[in-house]
Amino acid sequence: MASVASKLYSDDVSLLVLLLDTNPLFWSNTSTTFSQFLSHVLAFLNAVSGLNQLNQVVVIATGYSSCDYIYDSSLASNVMSSESGSRTGMPALFGSLLEKLEDFIARDEELIKEGQEHHDDDNRISSSFLSGSLSMALCYIQRVFRSGHLHPQPRILCLQGSPDGPEQYVAVMNSIFSAQRLMVPIDSCYIGTQNSAFLQQASYITGGVHHAPKQLDGLFQFLTTIFATDLHTRSFVQLPKPVGVDFRASCFCHKKTIDMGYVCSVCLSIFCEHHKKCSTCGSVFGQSKLDGVSTVSDKKRKAPDS
Repeated sequence: MASVASKLYSDDVSLLVLLLDTNPLFWSNTSTTFSQFLSHVLAFLNAVSGLNQLNQVVVIATGYSSCDYIYDSSLASNVMSSESGSRTGMPALFGSLLEKLEDFIARDEELIKEGQEHHDDDNRISSSFLSGSLSMALCYIQRVFRSGHLHPQPRILCLQGSPDGPEQYVAVMNSIFSAQRLMVPIDSCYIGTQNSAFLQQASYITGGVHHAPKQLDGLFQFLTTIFATDLHTRSFVQLPKPVGVDFRASCFCHKKTIDMGYVCSVCLSIFCEHHKKCSTCGSVFGQSKLDGVSTVSDKKRKAPDS
């Protein structure tokens, strides 16, 4: 396999892998309905396909408990008859997307009900399965890399609204570093109330664009003006720059987002509390230096009184 740097790209031909957040737990608590959000997304996909007839679009649905491919523009089976398209009121090009999306959401809701019955998700945040969809996107891009020397420029766009799941921190960071090594930028558009540290770090590390629109009424305008441009055109366009990036990590012991913690010097595992032994690699830790510093500072404070 040729190295990434020696690969031949088509300047104005893009491969867009879109990660679509379909988490029903998120959409049930927002003012914007999922159907309204989907109308903006379909119009955006149509615009990307219209920029160049060779552009390729792949859509991966990201649910609460699962993720799956729901659309691939390179497959001829995605085109449906004009009669079916007129009945749904959507372009015939996205007929299979709507059908597969409906089936995926139904399956994901069944998995949520099963988890609630067995009380498996009582303590879990209502986050979507972002780590799985990122892995599927990278696998698809890697398959495109191996298909030939000349291929479109790939990029990943995450349309996310669900909050971050700290339990997915390791898997998400592994996907981010894999994308960085493959020179695949990860763009992110966060539509939730709280910003996403995962997506901020993903866009920052891979050289992508991160944006969090405050109003979803003009979502189509944000998508087309920021995320529709190919990688070659971005050098001529003024894109929004990140104001600040949340680099906080999640501990390996309690899966919580922390500001300060303990790091294993062998495997770089992060813990929110001091442990005698690393639960990841088994290394034995010594006494925490923070405890010694605190005792020394207490002695210095008591010295003038004596």
